[in-house]
Amino acid sequence: MNPVIGISGWQRFGSSSGAHLPGVLAAHTSLPVIGLPVASGALGGLDALYSMTQMPPGIPVATVGIGSPRNAGLLALRILAVSDERLRKALEEYAGKMAAGAQEKDSILREKGLWGYRKEGTR
Repeated sequence: MNPVIGISGWQRFGSSSGAHLPGVLAAHTSLPVIGLPVASGALGGLDALYSMTQMPPGIPVATVGIGSPRNAGLLALRILAVSDERLRKALEEYAGKMAAGAQEKDSILREKGLWGYRKEGTR
């Protein structure tokens, strides 16, 4: 397991087999805890996902999809943006860029079809 890193009250754990750790941390803090299930083992991370989402009452752990560190980071930023207008505006700008990118990909897909889209290398 990687060491705990504290940044302005936020802590991050890294572990390949410690799916219980977000729950342990949530039981000992009043700060938000975000669980990031790692795809590993025979179940590909499904066991970690269940472990993080099935917490007892009073021990909340926000959990993102298996192997979704970007969503974990964005969720943390959204939590912080509740009290930070500058951050909220930056997130809105980011969401606008994502929407524009999706519309561009949709246009290419409609114009060239699936195989033309894939040949173009757009992802």
